[in-house]
Amino acid sequence: MTQDAFIHLPHLRDRVTPPEKSLLRLTPEMFAMWEKRARAAGFPANWRLSDEIIEESRLALLGNHGSTDDLWIYSYGSLMWDPGFHFAEVRLADVDGYQRRFTLKIDLGRGSREYPALMLSLEARAGCCRGLAFRIAAGSVAAESAILWRREMLRGGYAPAMVPMATPQGPITALAFVANPSHPSYVGELPLGETAAIIASGKGILGTNREYLAQLATQLQALEIEDRYVEQLYGQVNEGVGA
Repeated sequence: MTQDAFIHLPHLRDRVTPPEKSLLRLTPEMFAMWEKRARAAGFPANWRLSDEIIEESRLALLGNHGSTDDLWIYSYGSLMWDPGFHFAEVRLADVDGYQRRFTLKIDLGRGSREYPALMLSLEARAGCCRGLAFRIAAGSVAAESAILWRREMLRGGYAPAMVPMATPQGPITALAFVANPSHPSYVGELPLGETAAIIASGKGILGTNREYLAQLATQLQALEIEDRYVEQLYGQVNEGVGA
């Protein structure tokens, strides 16, 4: 009998986009669609990392992952409501020594060259970040991690790492896409008002940066996760900062 993936968080069932309905499930076919959109928007052929480099980075971290071993994926942003991969279990998860921050400036997705946006990364700093951990069953790890890698490492904005964390059901080690300060898109933590202003105006082919922040704040509230940084940003954007 297959375990219910939402056994620990039943109220989350209707708050997570099924993979088959996700526009961010980057199968080769979906990837080709986004490639076409990017080129139509005027991006050059090298707007993203090559398929070979993306796959090399995946194998560099997961190449020794046992074929009989499940893989946990840590989520602290959009993966919390739209993971885009098939999973067998989801739990709350706490990562010590990290916090979520908007430190990546982007011109694609929820941003554009005219209206850039800020996206989340997982920053090494004092404190604890509470998010979700999704377990991919062993037999699906190769295919599902490849789909996830295309999404998260499209332009190399993160530094993937295996990170120990705590869950109510026991300790785990999960794949996390943490901040990559050496990437050209990395701007670090900006003043809160400046961050709010960029988020308020950012928009692109996936929608607005403001909508992203609203989805994040709403999902954290539904999970009863307190994040003062996100709460303050959400409040400032709603008050019309940068509008």
